[in-house]
Amino acid sequence: MKDNLIMSMPNGFLDELRNRLSIVDVIGRKVMWDNKKSNPGKGDMWAPCPFHHEKTASFHVEDTKGFYYCFGCQAKGDAIKFVRETENVSFMEAVGILAQEAGMQMPERDPQAQEKLDKGRELSDILEVANRFFRLSLKQQIGYNAQEYLKKRGMSQETQDQFEIGFAPAGNVLLKVLQDQGISVDLAIESGVVARPDDGRNAYDFYRDRITFPIRDVRGRLVSFGGRAMDQNARAKYLNGPERLIFDKGRALYNHGPARSACGRGSPLIVAEGYMDVIALSAAGLEACVAPLGTAITDRQLQMMWRMSPEPVIALDGDKAGLRAAYRLIDLAMPMLEAGVGLRFAIMPDGLDPDDLIKQRGPQVMRDVIDNALPMVSLLWRRETEGKDFDSPERRAALDKSLRGAIGAIQDLSIKRHYGDILKDMRFELFRGKKQSQGAKSFKPAANSRGKSGYGSRKQLALPSESVKTSMLVSDDPAQAEVMREAVILATLLKNPEQIEEFIIQLESLHSIYEEHRNIIRMLLIIGGDHTSEQLIELLAQEVGIQAVNKLFSHPTVKIAPSVRKPDPELAQRCLNEEFAKLKAKSGHGVAISEEMDILFDADDEKLTWRLRQAAEARNKAIKAEAEDRTEFDVAENGVEISRDEREVFQNLLNSLGAGRQNKK
Repeated sequence: MKDNLIMSMPNGFLDELRNRLSIVDVIGRKVMWDNKKSNPGKGDMWAPCPFHHEKTASFHVEDTKGFYYCFGCQAKGDAIKFVRETENVSFMEAVGILAQEAGMQMPERDPQAQEKLDKGRELSDILEVANRFFRLSLKQQIGYNAQEYLKKRGMSQETQDQFEIGFAPAGNVLLKVLQDQGISVDLAIESGVVARPDDGRNAYDFYRDRITFPIRDVRGRLVSFGGRAMDQNARAKYLNGPERLIFDKGRALYNHGPARSACGRGSPLIVAEGYMDVIALSAAGLEACVAPLGTAITDRQLQMMWRMSPEPVIALDGDKAGLRAAYRLIDLAMPMLEAGVGLRFAIMPDGLDPDDLIKQRGPQVMRDVIDNALPMVSLLWRRETEGKDFDSPERRAALDKSLRGAIGAIQDLSIKRHYGDILKDMRFELFRGKKQSQGAKSFKPAANSRGKSGYGSRKQLALPSESVKTSMLVSDDPAQAEVMREAVILATLLKNPEQIEEFIIQLESLHSIYEEHRNIIRMLLIIGGDHTSEQLIELLAQEVGIQAVNKLFSHPTVKIAPSVRKPDPELAQRCLNEEFAKLKAKSGHGVAISEEMDILFDADDEKLTWRLRQAAEARNKAIKAEAEDRTEFDVAENGVEISRDEREVFQNLLNSLGAGRQNKK
């Protein structure tokens, strides 16, 4: 979220900043231009993308427009966004960097904001005084026990200095030190290092007989402390400072600034549970690590993590409490997921925390655990299935309900669909494994005109013939209509690229059986619609081959499509809506038939008749939506049209079930 300062900027400040700077110069500090593809005279520059590893120059910068775009990872933006992404800084920090380079004075804050800023600096200065006192106390005789504890934990002097570890003595020593330096009790209380009882008694040191861990914000400003009790009988083992003007537990992360810098150098972000875990990870070479401050991870902290790294690794303790925290985090993260932004989970073995694991088994084992972190969907499955038995339809239905409820919170439809696909596969494997372990025998229907195993296989109903896989021009195969519709859709998008973003979800859902179509779909999703039709076709030809593009436009159905012959946004939108709707109708019919096949053999007569009628009606609905592709149909007793092939399938089913009932009698 942009800093509030943006609201007080003079009109035109950002435009003037962009005009003064050449985006080619800004980006040129981070990339090596491809001299063969680039045209410096026109400000048209190409380079390998700085945001993902590649060998070819797919990163394009247009100086006249002030924008960049990567055809590989779809990164795009202006000079400000480039500085934000590469320097890992906030919007206003990026503006400040560029303003200094352009010789422009940053606008002044409004009086109230300036007063708040000044007060925050004053409180932070008080905390710096306290920090110097704590660090000095650790090195004195009064901190001897704390020194021995840190040695026992394996913390070197270098690490202590790096993290500014200190010691707060018992009593009210700090309060006296602050007063001796002219700091009032009220200010000391406001800073968080001194407290006063609610009954009005004398103020006292907030941290007493504790090892101290300074907490700094992302800019390095000291905002609070964490304290680890030396007394094993203390009421709280770890104590964080009270929330004040400059400190909000839910909006702060321990080791935030150094971790952000390490992420900017390409390190994966690791999220641990506590101070000692972060220190141990950093000492082991895993410097991009942070920890929440004594509370469960908040949505604000998640957003802060994602600004540092698109896929943080959550390395919580492997005990029950750590797993519960991880499970809660799943529900928090689900509504916030976006394409390319997620979480992975590194579950520590044997209930250890990262600090223990590094000390007992070494840094390399910790790195292996991080490298093998689970995607969130795997941990979700573990949460919903671990320790449970699904030996009855009711329990299986309860699992389905809980899984639907969990992913129902996902806002991004594409991500929700992919979660559903993966969970469906996991569910299939779970239940198939149970059937095999119970010695269940799979039903093998007799061969018929539709294939060796006939209607017994969902895939065999959905898969087209081999001829369709190798050629789009098959005169009487039902799959031909779907392939030709795909061709019209793809050609329409190529001629009307502004529609790509509008139909991006539908395009992602196309799972073509035709390889050339799959290649074109993949490239359209990568390239997007930020180009003219001619540019888009040229780029596509470079990636999938000119023959594939020419073949697409050479089909008779594509040639006569109005949205292809005469590109027009409104016409293209109508055409795409219609073609996608027809594909969806036909796909829906296939799913309906497949689902009925799965349960037909357990249905009674009445339910069987009803389901057969529903399946036939689904087919009829799809066929009416695409009358031009209709094959020969018969009419069922209820007046519903069904294909002759399907009548044969259904009749065989009825005969089989009838024979089964006769045998029982």
